[in-house]
Amino acid sequence: MTVSGVLADTGIRAMVAAGTITADVPVTEAQIQPASLDLRLGAVAYRVRASFLAGAGRSVADRIAEFEMHRIDLTRGAVLEKGCVYVVPLLESVRLPAGTSGAASAKSSIGRLDLLTRVITDNGTEFDRVPDGHCGPLYVEICPRSFSVLARTGQMLSQIIFRRGQTRIDDVELAAIHARSPIVSGPAVISDGLAFSVGLRPERGDLVGYRAKPHAGVIDLDRIGHYAPADFWEEVRTAEGRIILDPGAFYILVSREAIAIPPDCAAEMAPYLAMVGEFRVHYAGFFDPGFGYDAAGGRGSRGVLEVRCHEAPFVLEDGQIVGRLIYERMVSVPERLYGSGIKSNYQGQGLKLSKHFRMG
Repeated sequence: MTVSGVLADTGIRAMVAAGTITADVPVTEAQIQPASLDLRLGAVAYRVRASFLAGAGRSVADRIAEFEMHRIDLTRGAVLEKGCVYVVPLLESVRLPAGTSGAASAKSSIGRLDLLTRVITDNGTEFDRVPDGHCGPLYVEICPRSFSVLARTGQMLSQIIFRRGQTRIDDVELAAIHARSPIVSGPAVISDGLAFSVGLRPERGDLVGYRAKPHAGVIDLDRIGHYAPADFWEEVRTAEGRIILDPGAFYILVSREAIAIPPDCAAEMAPYLAMVGEFRVHYAGFFDPGFGYDAAGGRGSRGVLEVRCHEAPFVLEDGQIVGRLIYERMVSVPERLYGSGIKSNYQGQGLKLSKHFRMG
């Protein structure tokens, strides 16, 4: 009987070996994370007039032909401009067996740059979803929202997990997991997943977040620890435990709770219901097994929140629930946990910008 769950690194390696995952340039070990595969940009970016989904019975290539404005060579690096929409064929393709589907998300560092990246497929009717049994190429739509970026072939902006069968852990089981090994500091608010709140009363000082500057320079995605935060971000400070979000502005904030993902689980961050206010947590992504887990060196890891305000200024209060983590069972425990045996930029994190910035 096939075991349901999210495939671990061993399962992803087996997919590569079996030809279920193929690539124009061979998949490398560096792409394989505890529960996901990093996806690489191909050689060309198509500037298109608007975001789109292929739709049933249509290919992405056909839709590019409809909406293309011009194409850009990524092999030598090229600037993707703020406010524009691009579609890039990825180096990876899939031949998923029946019963296996994929779900994609921006990598953590990419989300923290407000760089909207969404995987699309032929016949696709949803962003970031690769249907059960899908066979064909993968593409990524890229829309820089706050900063223009310098992108190149081979860069990894998106990641994909593979699900087999029913993977979601219900609230009863999640409460039992928390009782065995706490998944959150403080009381666990479990309702359709684990609720988490925003932290606006830091233990030291009054720095609670960052707000993207509207007219900043270009960020080279290959430059790590290079940029001065002050050139791109305004500090957000408060001694009152609350801030007012400005419409259209993008913020980096942090959860009040420390979060843990046990080795036999993965998790996906989901925005809270729209009725709680005029904002949403950015299209956030996956948490690998071992994130925030004591044995993997992650005690005290908080979730970084990528927040955008919409229609009206909105008061955000310390402890206000802003999202939830949907926990999923793994098919098996990964060989290497997040933060343990791999280079993990955000294990043990608090408030932190993407890895491209120099953090004192």
